[in-house]
Amino acid sequence: MDREKTCCFTGHRPDKLPWGGDESDPRCRRLKVRIAQAVEDAYVSGVRRFITGMARGVDLYCAEAVLALREGEPDIVLECARPCETQADSWPAVEQERYRSILERCNFETLVQHSYDRFCMMRRNRYMVDRSGSLIAVYNGVPKGGTFQTLAYAMKKGLTIHTIDLEDFL
Repeated sequence: MDREKTCCFTGHRPDKLPWGGDESDPRCRRLKVRIAQAVEDAYVSGVRRFITGMARGVDLYCAEAVLALREGEPDIVLECARPCETQADSWPAVEQERYRSILERCNFETLVQHSYDRFCMMRRNRYMVDRSGSLIAVYNGVPKGGTFQTLAYAMKKGLTIHTIDLEDFL
């Protein structure tokens, strides 16, 4: 796998998005357009493999943007990096179905570890960054949490970073 042709994602779950889980909100729709444009820009720059961490919110938006682009660009590969087997078990039923639908359509599924522990999300994030040359981040600017930690790790590893500022959607 060529790291320079691989891009991963990080971003917030619905509880940290200004619209929560209401994806019909115009701000959410605008964000999805920006994500789709960032994915397309990455593709045009030579990226062919995308890795999503499959969390609710931004990770799923990004996976769906990749799958949509792949309809016209069949050389795109989507890898779903799951932190543990039980990742989606406590999600609402509609989100579990969305998760399963993405898994069914991805090219590769990676299970970082079998059982949940408090470090499995961090291990998943590092797995993605360690295999990527670039990162698309949807970030609210708060210097704490998994998105911040993933962004900091990607900077330390020298990835090319495209940040979509959540402040633009308030």
